[in-house]
Amino acid sequence: MISQEKTNRQYINNLQLGATTAAAAAMVNVAGVMVFFAYTSNITGHVATLAEELVKGHWYQAGVVFVWLFLFFAGSFMAQFLISAFESKGPYIAHAMPIIMESFGLLAVGIYGHLFYTESLKETEILIASLIFCMGLQNGMVATISNNQVKTTHLTGLLTDIGREVGCVFFKRHRTPELIEKIKLHLTIFACYLGGGILGGYFFISYDFQVFYMVVAILAFVLYSDFNSLVMEKSYDVLKPIVSVLKEDEDEISH
Repeated sequence: MISQEKTNRQYINNLQLGATTAAAAAMVNVAGVMVFFAYTSNITGHVATLAEELVKGHWYQAGVVFVWLFLFFAGSFMAQFLISAFESKGPYIAHAMPIIMESFGLLAVGIYGHLFYTESLKETEILIASLIFCMGLQNGMVATISNNQVKTTHLTGLLTDIGREVGCVFFKRHRTPELIEKIKLHLTIFACYLGGGILGGYFFISYDFQVFYMVVAILAFVLYSDFNSLVMEKSYDVLKPIVSVLKEDEDEISH
């Protein structure tokens, strides 16, 4: 899912990455709406809110929303920075760094919200800011890893792409295997986002802020899925020379 170079990725890699991270983003977004009455995985509405607050002269509120917008940008910046900083260590480590940072951020929100949250305005603003930063991290990470083929924290562009692609299907000159793969990828992301939102809402009603632990578990699965295969590959690389030597000894004995 994340151990492949962005220029050497297979379709299934982007499909798996898109499906899991879309579900995670939707759970965060729905939980944010239910507890804070604010979207946390997309910022289009916040831009409109910023304009409204500026027009009304509500400078404090405008400043808060501006900080939220900046933090989404900062999260995307940090994802790219971390991937570039650690790319010499290999694609898995480089791609894992933003996911690890996002996981710690979501875990902190979950713990604080579950144990300490008193519903004050200041707490709410800070927790929303934290979630927006985490979603900026995720969106930047997914876009970078997939070479801009996948974005999973919001659906505006996704639905636009689906509409364009389905429109192309009706014309034989545009109906290529690549187009069909794109439609399947985008529909899968949409379905997983919707499913993740439903699960996120259900579990938030039952377990409140502990829903963020589930999101961290999804991200941990993303890390583990490739880590397990990499360990096997490394073990094979270590054992391969030993196996070759033993095989040569067996051949000599048999002769």
